[in-house]
Parts: sequence; C-alpha cells; structure tokens
Amino acid sequence: MMLALGQAQAENTIVRVHTSLGPIDMQLLDDEAPRTVANFLAYVNGGDYESVFFHRSVHNFVIQAGGFRWMAGSANCCQPVTSRGKVQNEFAATRSNLRGTVAMAKVGSDPDSATSQWFVNLADNSANLDKQNGGFTVFARVSEPSMAVVDRIAALTVVNAGSPYNELPVTGWKPLTPIERNNLVSIRRAEIVPPRAQLSDAERVFDYLEAAFPQYIDSSSSVRGEADGYSYRYYSGSNAYVGLKDDKLWYLVPAIDSNINLLGTLAEWLAIAQAAGY
Repeated sequence: MMLALGQAQAENTIVRVHTSLGPIDMQLLDDEAPRTVANFLAYVNGGDYESVFFHRSVHNFVIQAGGFRWMAGSANCCQPVTSRGKVQNEFAATRSNLRGTVAMAKVGSDPDSATSQWFVNLADNSANLDKQNGGFTVFARVSEPSMAVVDRIAALTVVNAGSPYNELPVTGWKPLTPIERNNLVSIRRAEIVPPRAQLSDAERVFDYLEAAFPQYIDSSSSVRGEADGYSYRYYSGSNAYVGLKDDKLWYLVPAIDSNINLLGTLAEWLAIAQAAGY
C-alpha cells in the first residue's frame, strides 16, 4: 500500500531532493527516528548531497543514493561522500520497509553502521529488510507524486560499471561508450521545505505540480516572480511559466504557444494537491 505524505504527522520535516528526473519529496519521521533524522539533515544542511547520484538500482527492490559524488575535472570522477560518523540503529517494527519508505543503508553484520547512504523501497521489503542486520531503519516516507519519479529511476537501464557501481542506473547511455555525468541520475541539491501548514494554497499547488509533472517543469530551475497581476514560477529548463491570477491557474510555454492558457481553478488543483499530501 502506498504511504503518502499526508499519513505522517503534519509538523514533521519535509525534505525535497531535486534529481535530474524530478523532485523526490520526503516527510521525515522526526519523533520516531530522531537520531537517524538528525544524521540525514546534517548531510542535507551541509550540502553533502549536491552532485551525488543514484548508484544502485535493483528491480522491484530499492534505488539507492547518498554515497558517491561526481567530481568534474577530478582524476577520479566519482568520489565518496565524506562520512559524518555512524548512527545507532533505530529500527522499529512499526516502521516497516514498505513501498515508499526511505531507510538507511549500512554495512552487513553491523546494525550501527549507517552513515550517508539511503534507499527508497520499491516494494514491500519487510520480510527481508526488517529481519536482517538488526532491521533497516525507516526514517522517512516519499510523497505519492514523487513515487512516480522514483519509479522512473527504477525503470532505467542498469549496467555493471564495476564495484561499487555494479547496479548503476543510466539514461541515454550507449554500450561501449564511456559513462558521462549526463548518463547518471544526479541529485542537484536537497533542501528542507516549509511545513505545508505554513505555505499558501498557491505554493502547495505549485509544489504538487512540480512533483507530479517534472518532465514539464523542473523544480530545481524554478524562479518566483510577480507580473501583471500574476504570481508565478518560471522554469528555465523548459522555458515555461505557471502562474496564479484571479484564483485560477495559468501556464505559458512560449516555444509552443504565445498565449497564456488556463489550467483550472485554484480550488480544483488544491483539492488534488491535498489528496496527495501537499
């Protein structure tokens, strides 16, 4: 069963991971796994996940990131994320490794070895991951729209590029050619976003649209603005605008149509966003 953001406590911290295939929104389980959450947020706030890529994808199991960064101009282009120290395991049976949950990766036979790496469960892995190595600590849940991004990553071709990249998801790569940065699913940045209760209705809808339609509007390239009565977000990657005026949502993509077109009413889209946990 999908675990949407709305099922967790409203005051919990929300982190948006901006990937090259769209944003992954996570609601952290602050009170249930406080040490693990604090550890994850230390990496987020320290900018440690910038330029990190998803280095592991196992069909119907997990996608994994947080361990390795692409270093442009370096003799060794891929370098490990510097550890901030090990975290004491906080597994609990009430936080099973179900589809849509996020857990910390760790070294075999050492329950307290989690550092920077984390994974998203693609399926119900409780029979496996809840019962080995002290159980894998679930510390967050992915929003329902963001699971579409997770599934898009999981559907990519996986290649063996040598340990530790022997289950590496790639996009646009041709066999017998070098793997370049643009072939990887990269994390551009990770950031804490305001609690939903502190956002305006329009901001909640914009956040939902970015999560639900990353192929059209790239959240990592958004700029906010005001013009001609519109409150809008501009997306330089697709040269697209989404704006609010007179309680209606509008969009403009000059490369396709010079007209500003109606998406629907704010109330209609807010109901959709709220149902998805935004």
